Amino acid sequence: MSAPKTSPGNFFEDFHLGQQIRHATPRTVTVGDVALYNGLFGPRFAVQSSDAFAKSIGYPRSPIDDLLVFHVVFGKTVPDVSLNAVANLGYADFRFLKPVYPDTTLNAVSEVIGLRENSNKKTGIVYVRSRGFDETGDAVIDYARWVMVQKRDQAAPAPQEKVPELPKSVDTAQLGSACPKIAAAYDNVLAGSPHRLADYKVGEKIDHVDGITVEEAEHQIATRLYQNTARIHFNLFAESKGRFGRRLIYGGHAISLARALSFNGLTNAFHIAAINGGRHVAPLFAGDTVFAWSEVLASADLPDRKDVGALRVRTIATKDRPCADFPLKSGDDYDPAVILDLDYWVLIPR
Repeated sequence: MSAPKTSPGNFFEDFHLGQQIRHATPRTVTVGDVALYNGLFGPRFAVQSSDAFAKSIGYPRSPIDDLLVFHVVFGKTVPDVSLNAVANLGYADFRFLKPVYPDTTLNAVSEVIGLRENSNKKTGIVYVRSRGFDETGDAVIDYARWVMVQKRDQAAPAPQEKVPELPKSVDTAQLGSACPKIAAAYDNVLAGSPHRLADYKVGEKIDHVDGITVEEAEHQIATRLYQNTARIHFNLFAESKGRFGRRLIYGGHAISLARALSFNGLTNAFHIAAINGGRHVAPLFAGDTVFAWSEVLASADLPDRKDVGALRVRTIATKDRPCADFPLKSGDDYDPAVILDLDYWVLIPR
């Protein structure tokens, strides 16, 4: 009998510490991908929306949205890391390293940095560090994530256990490499708001006001755009028999929705420089309406940068609950409406 030509993906017991995975299918990101991404999420940040605006402040053209870069790189990792995922759980030490422009080809490599079997013996947590590269070999993105993965055989012995220590935040000295020096020509009117770095105060909370209802078709198109093949997002036949009885919306979809919503209140925060940590608190499904609010955690100068500074922002996304009262936790537990808790650095003009 010949060897199988198809792959069921890796299960928890297939991973080992230090494992290096070079992911298949390099992906050239085009202006068509950018247009489709904009149509699916509606981000309005001027730098990523207008070549003319981007050129006026020092970019050669509009860079690709930071999160589209992330989703494409993430999608490369799915067949090897999370094809058999139960859920993607979180992120840390996540840095955008270089501007990415249309017609760049992205590829990805991951290393297994941690493993922990769950007490039910049916699943385990896999920690990986993934890096995205362009066609020149330069790294454009670097992040750690952890994902709950099914076991193939409940009785199979667990791999060597290790839970990695990850930094609680990205040092501000590591921010800014993916943003060129911004010219004084930055136009508040065209950008959509007069509020710059000094206008935001630590502790300030911002209700982003608007809501976006998740459509099944939009999620399916978006996740396919990234070549993300995780079964939990696509296979209704299988998932109807699973824990939720339906397909789960990709966690990155919630991040992009929250980011798009944050424009109303963080209009000039045009670049995500790093993600300190993120957690998908609860599942999101088609038909749910996403709202978001943010809190300013810190404001920081950047080394040798007088043009921009950094805001550390915590954005909370909810489902089917507006955020005028800033829902987060009741005691130690998250409010049932919360689906996403994201802590990140954005760059904003001075």
